[in-house]
Amino acid sequence: MKRIFFSCLLALLVSVNLQANEDTRAQSILSKAATAYQKSGGISIRFGGSQQGTLALKGTCFYLECGGVKSWFDGTTQWSYVEQNEEVTVSTPSPDELQSINPYALINSYNRLFHCRYGGKHTIRGKEGNEIILTPRQKGDIESVVLFLSENYQPLYITVKLASGQTQEFRILDYQTGMSYTNDTFRFDAKKYPQAEVIDMR
Repeated sequence: MKRIFFSCLLALLVSVNLQANEDTRAQSILSKAATAYQKSGGISIRFGGSQQGTLALKGTCFYLECGGVKSWFDGTTQWSYVEQNEEVTVSTPSPDELQSINPYALINSYNRLFHCRYGGKHTIRGKEGNEIILTPRQKGDIESVVLFLSENYQPLYITVKLASGQTQEFRILDYQTGMSYTNDTFRFDAKKYPQAEVIDMR
């Protein structure tokens, strides 16, 4: 708002109204994205960016395989297995921690945890979509998030800027819906990792 700090009240009102319209549009797009996500059933994702990996999603549950780490989350408990040292850490992550691990959690929690702003319509890798910028309502691990959603409200590109100064980038390479997952998909199976040392942080 620095450009309107002199005396033009009309310009100020137009600017405020434009910002309100952008916020409303962002909220509408995110609401439709959340609805599309909820109707998708199980989702299988292959991604690149900061790291390459795969992600299985169903509701609030996920299984993530990335950078030598496998993470399971069944909606309450998270297991993180590090292949290099054969350790599995068991924890009950906070919503803030979950969003830095599973950026798709942002789509369902944006209204409660974030201010949102419409960033315009852009084309990324030949696909047109809408840019949404999220900033947290309270300080935490995340400083800002940029979501790029396709015309059918599927995420194509996500960047998460952390308070530490690091930025995580997710480029969606493959996105499949309607996958059939059992609850066991999202739970650590100790029988498959008999040598794993369990570190319980709960």
